[in-house]
Amino acid sequence: MKGILMATGLEAKPFIESKFFDPVEDKPFPVYRYDTHYLIVSGIGKINASIASTYLISKFKIGTMYNIGAAGTAVDSFRLGDILHINSVTDYSQWLNTRLESKSLKPDTLQNYKSESLATCDMAVISSEERTLVSMAASLIDMEGFAIAQTCKIFNIKNYLFKIITDTPANTAENEIISNIKNTRDLLYQFFMDNFLKKK
Repeated sequence: MKGILMATGLEAKPFIESKFFDPVEDKPFPVYRYDTHYLIVSGIGKINASIASTYLISKFKIGTMYNIGAAGTAVDSFRLGDILHINSVTDYSQWLNTRLESKSLKPDTLQNYKSESLATCDMAVISSEERTLVSMAASLIDMEGFAIAQTCKIFNIKNYLFKIITDTPANTAENEIISNIKNTRDLLYQFFMDNFLKKK
């Protein structure tokens, strides 16, 4: 079995409303199923992501996990809607305190996808000043990736992270970021369906 973790219903809406995914349960987390894939909506943040991924792995005997969803960028070299494969993920709070490169984890990676580094932060990173600081640790920013990679390492299962850019240094308003998620989530859904879910 394979698991898909997304942080919010806002990001997961195209999956949930598709003809493919059927609801399995609503509590403690919303879970949906398509064939051998289980999708769980964790809620925002590392704690939610850790609990949800542990729950999914344990209950549904998951052997491979995907974390997909929105990410910000700490640098100017990406555009809204770019989809990137994560090759290194850092717990930003640990990095900030120690600056140790060893705090990074290496998720599993696949060939032929553009890859970048990710920093998982405890709070949303919005301002240009905050993004500049995060850029010393990684190119992209989210609030869940490290926790999922860490959980998968503990359970010794494969994990793949794909992030779609929904905010850049030019986007500093919360309502603008939400609008960007709505405008890009279908791109992520189609990318994931085409590459990993639809029968060949």
